[in-house]
Amino acid sequence: MTSPLIVRPKPEGPVPVDLAPEDMGFQYLQFQVLKLPAGQSHTASTGPRELAIVALGGVFSVASTRGDWSRIGGRKTVFDGMPWALYLPLETSFTIAADTDCDLALCYCRATEPHPARVIRPEDSRVEIRGGGNATRQINHFLGPEFPAHRLLMCEVYTPSGNWSSYPPHKHDVDRPPGEVDLEEIYYYRMSDPLGYAIQKVYTKDGRIDETITVRDGELVLVPEGYHPVVAAHGYDVYYLNALAGSARSMAASDDPDYAWVRQTWRDPDPRLPLVK
Repeated sequence: MTSPLIVRPKPEGPVPVDLAPEDMGFQYLQFQVLKLPAGQSHTASTGPRELAIVALGGVFSVASTRGDWSRIGGRKTVFDGMPWALYLPLETSFTIAADTDCDLALCYCRATEPHPARVIRPEDSRVEIRGGGNATRQINHFLGPEFPAHRLLMCEVYTPSGNWSSYPPHKHDVDRPPGEVDLEEIYYYRMSDPLGYAIQKVYTKDGRIDETITVRDGELVLVPEGYHPVVAAHGYDVYYLNALAGSARSMAASDDPDYAWVRQTWRDPDPRLPLVK
């Protein structure tokens, strides 16, 4: 049976993924993937939400009620460079114009606090090489807790072939800062080759959730609660875009105590990282 936590893209059309909070059982997040051929445009409004438009590939321009920006982006795919994005606050009308063929992720989040619109450039990302051995991965922090937004948090994660990610298994479903905060989360996947795949487990200690999911290119996994480790199939590098929102502007999480000990065994990081620069 198909897991209720996986979302597969539509096979045709300019919006292969379009999920409202109620579609996901979430309070805050809404997620779209938009494929725009060069010369075409998309008009919308943020309404009572903040928004990050992430260039997965291509170059786009935006005209909005908060300002205009030209030629955002530059990488051909997520494996070709660091992220470009545009943050827009609530109650903003905007039009995206594709300067080249564009592959865009639009992540909306319900918000009440206004913050300034801002372009996020590759040099704005903080690159972290986390873990060790075959649990090493690259994290590009581009919309973290320090970013001036209300609830939305985002990063990109690159997991080399055969490596584990989000490991030791961690969770963020209880509001007890500073050690842990309650966040809903999505993992949106791309593979270095269409044949590639990842395996993600989402589980709670009491067994209410216990899903082991095979994830392929362009698919999305919902993490409403629980621990959620990932492993990349041997031979294929894995990318996922993380979006989170919840009780606090923090990414504080707690490890599964059964597996937290593995941190002490890590020595040298995987020399294949960083995968992108």
